[in-house]
Amino acid sequence: MNQGNSQIQVQSQQQVQQQVLTPQQVLVVRLMEMPIDALQQRVENECMENPWLERKQEEGSDTPAEDAPMDMGAEDDAAYDYRTEDDIPDYMLRTGNGSSTGMLESMEYANTQSFYDKLKDQMAEYDLTPHEQELLEYLIGSLEDDGLLKKPLTTIMDEAEIYHGLQTNMQELERMLHILWQFDPPGLGARSLQECLLLQVGRDKDNPLRNEMKMVLTKCYDDFIHNRWDRIQERMQLSELHTEELRREIMKLNPKPGASLNESSDSVTQQVTPDFLVDTDAYGNITLTLNQGNVPELVISNDATEKLESYERNKDKGLSKSMQEDIRFTKQYVDRGQMFILALAKRRETLMRTMEAIVNWQRPFFLDGNEDSLRPMRLEDVADRTGYDISTVSRACNGKYVQTVFGIFPIKRFFTRKATTGDGEEDATTTHQVMTLLREMIQNEAPSDRLSDERLAQMMRDRGLSIARRTIAKYRDAMGIPSARMRI
Repeated sequence: MNQGNSQIQVQSQQQVQQQVLTPQQVLVVRLMEMPIDALQQRVENECMENPWLERKQEEGSDTPAEDAPMDMGAEDDAAYDYRTEDDIPDYMLRTGNGSSTGMLESMEYANTQSFYDKLKDQMAEYDLTPHEQELLEYLIGSLEDDGLLKKPLTTIMDEAEIYHGLQTNMQELERMLHILWQFDPPGLGARSLQECLLLQVGRDKDNPLRNEMKMVLTKCYDDFIHNRWDRIQERMQLSELHTEELRREIMKLNPKPGASLNESSDSVTQQVTPDFLVDTDAYGNITLTLNQGNVPELVISNDATEKLESYERNKDKGLSKSMQEDIRFTKQYVDRGQMFILALAKRRETLMRTMEAIVNWQRPFFLDGNEDSLRPMRLEDVADRTGYDISTVSRACNGKYVQTVFGIFPIKRFFTRKATTGDGEEDATTTHQVMTLLREMIQNEAPSDRLSDERLAQMMRDRGLSIARRTIAKYRDAMGIPSARMRI
């Protein structure tokens, strides 16, 4: 037997964990991500497209019922009380300044959407297919407020496919990212500070110091971020004057290119309709209400129900081809309508349970409005309390706002981290509280005696907060405060 011609088959098994969402789950996710204004339009479109989906009318009234408020009481136990807006007490129709406004008011808020819109406008300058436009829009929507892309492309690829049905691959996403890098202001879409600064230098082709700036940001990057310009001068064999000129050019670069777009839009405001109302009274009772806006309660048309019931009674008698086609059409849209109604109900349940967990966790803040009362809270904490996946909690909170007696806040404002100590441990004090104290210390420093990060860390320790010098530097940078030698 010629063994050279023999074939050997090898079988191997490999376990691959893959998340597959049903059409119902995908619909729930998409509806849950929508703020109330977008949801109203989505429901309106669905009613127009589905002939058997209609608004439920209250008996003796043409107005759909409001969603129910949740009275959370003075304790964490929740009780439901179903009321219409006409039955709501006066104190629930007032804001913190005592002016009567209606239960959930629409308020002017800084236009965070303009950042997204301005980048979308630049897409028109490129010859893109509809699929490429969708991918680029998704990338733009994944940017942080500072304009950087901190989410890995692999994660973006998976989320785009699972939650938005966008099929793509790494090569295609990389290509779209390189197009985003050509947008203004330079540095958008960078995945790190180093990449952000290098993108800006690469676009500044007329700068005579361009090559030297690149060298500083690549070969001397560690010295650069630690402000060791004496070592940079020595390594690059530069004169003191030339080094200072190079330093000044690099300091002109913008580490947060997205912020410039937001700043240019400060005068532009948009109406923000809160998705929740949290109201408190003098007895420590908290009432949580989900804003349903003008979203009506939907039902399947009686005509469709009667038609399907008639079919069930007469299907054994035989139906004409046209009647069978009519029944298939009716059943298809009735199933679609029922799925949409269930998805809306699941959205309400998920949002209410998520917000209830947040209010319970941050109860002191909702009672006194003092941001120092905010407790450290992570997505994982809310996920544990609700039983939802972290991604579900994230989507339930993203882009949503809550109206309180102290003002309107984005939900993500209530997620605060614990401050990191010098040993890498986490302190019970929140990052916000440490940053507030740090800002006060710097504001009160003497112009002739600027406080270094080490001295600020020592002052923190004197107050019982063991915060490392590098952590002080990180918080200071996050607040946009220069180092001691750069503060004038």
